[in-house]
Amino acid sequence: MFRKRFQKGTPKIFDQLEQNVPYPKGHSVQRTGFRSGSKSPAWQRKEGKSASGGLNRKGIASYRRANPGSKLSMAVTTKPSKLKKGSKAANRRKSFCARMSGMKKRLTSAKTARDPNSRINKSLRKWNC
Repeated sequence: MFRKRFQKGTPKIFDQLEQNVPYPKGHSVQRTGFRSGSKSPAWQRKEGKSASGGLNRKGIASYRRANPGSKLSMAVTTKPSKLKKGSKAANRRKSFCARMSGMKKRLTSAKTARDPNSRINKSLRKWNC
């Protein structure tokens, strides 16, 4: 009985898969028109990343092009003592530091957490965390 039902429904499923169904709302398609052998976006490559951690201007511009509507902005590199308490920049920095410190603690290996040249440690240093 199950087999008959499955066989009856199979063409419908394949028809739905073959149709050009749009992505769900909010879904980011980063590799639209990506062809084999072409370069990936700059924010995923070395030239879009800053040597001191995080993304450079080229990387941020590339990310914004790949993800329209994103609000990605530059790192808050100002020293905490120079930031006005409760300002937008101070709150961004505080939020980033809390989030990334948690990631460093839970989502990285012990070796990566100790390595001063790991991407996560470089970005935490850049944001003065």
